[in-house]
Amino acid sequence: MQVLLVEDEQALAQFIRKGFLHEGYELSVAYDGLVGQSMLRQHRYDLVILDVNLPHVNGFELCREARTAQPNVPVLMLTALDSLDDKVKGFEAGADDYLAKPFAFRELLLRARALTRRNAAAGTAERHVLRLGDLEVNLDAKRVTRAGQRIVLTTREYALLEFLMLHRGKVVSRADITQKVWDLNFDTTTNVIDVYVSHLRKKIDKDHETKLIHTVVGMGYEMRED
Repeated sequence: MQVLLVEDEQALAQFIRKGFLHEGYELSVAYDGLVGQSMLRQHRYDLVILDVNLPHVNGFELCREARTAQPNVPVLMLTALDSLDDKVKGFEAGADDYLAKPFAFRELLLRARALTRRNAAAGTAERHVLRLGDLEVNLDAKRVTRAGQRIVLTTREYALLEFLMLHRGKVVSRADITQKVWDLNFDTTTNVIDVYVSHLRKKIDKDHETKLIHTVVGMGYEMRED
């Protein structure tokens, strides 16, 4: 688990970091809001812990920044500002939890575990849907939509599309497709792969300006959004 802590009290930040490292988390520290903002834009995190009173950029602003940069990351506000109005501001900024200082480290850890566990469960469900642009492939329902419109595929067409989507952004060879989708040894004389790719293109790309299925000459095929 990658955790970002934005806390300007260095002794407290190091105390929290030591405790999280002991529990198996990787925790990065930013001592002011501007550095925290930069780190949010450059790295992915499983949890963000924010103080409110920070130099340069306050915790409420940072929370809104987190919601823009990483919409699904859980955010825990950790601050001495414990009035109801402060908590309302925190939750309205997008915080998932709010813990007032002083605090027991064990409670902080329990809240962090709850937030990351919840997010991991949501991420597992999210991984059952593959997306590329406005194309969605639901692996559980075997359902394909583009721009919200249902696309009906044959069993083999769906298997080919699923394989391409699982490797989106990468070039897959005809041999790979034959072995993994058809479960056969590659026959260099057959054009069955090209025929099925052509069928898919008609159903996936034909009526859309942005094409998603691309031929890489001499190498194979690639799913990507131009």
